[in-house]
Amino acid sequence: MKIVVISDTHMPRMNKKLPDRLIAELADADAILHAGDWTSAEVYLMLSAYAPTYGVSGNNDGLELRKKFGLKKLLKLGGCMIGLIHGHGTNKSIATETRAVEAFRGQRLDMIVYGHSHTPVLKRIGKTLVLNPGSPTDKRRQPQYSFAIVRIDGGKLDARLVAYDDKS
Repeated sequence: MKIVVISDTHMPRMNKKLPDRLIAELADADAILHAGDWTSAEVYLMLSAYAPTYGVSGNNDGLELRKKFGLKKLLKLGGCMIGLIHGHGTNKSIATETRAVEAFRGQRLDMIVYGHSHTPVLKRIGKTLVLNPGSPTDKRRQPQYSFAIVRIDGGKLDARLVAYDDKS
């Protein structure tokens, strides 16, 4: 199973269309995860044309998107349990990653996906893979735009970050 993971698209403000590099990977995706800050329901329509799309809302998403997606999800894909959250909060002294991991405290998950910081992260905390795909359209202080590809085979997760220079 191939899952394309994105976050923080901030469309249409940051881009009018999905980047070509992302579209190339969406073409054969089995599922798509979006960790919030869509900023437009049109992004969901664009993504869901490729594969079943699951997401949560972020701090820049309006009421319509919050109602549609909620703030936190548990998903079972390819036999793996995945926690999905944007990672924003009111206490600025708590790091986004800490907030995301704490949101799923006590739950046995194979992977936690979060966004908000636009900073790509791929690491393990114990047995849990922790992934922030960065942003395919708004790199902020990062050298490149990014998203992630997760493959699940036999209940095992393998993930990689995909970074690129051109968001067109």
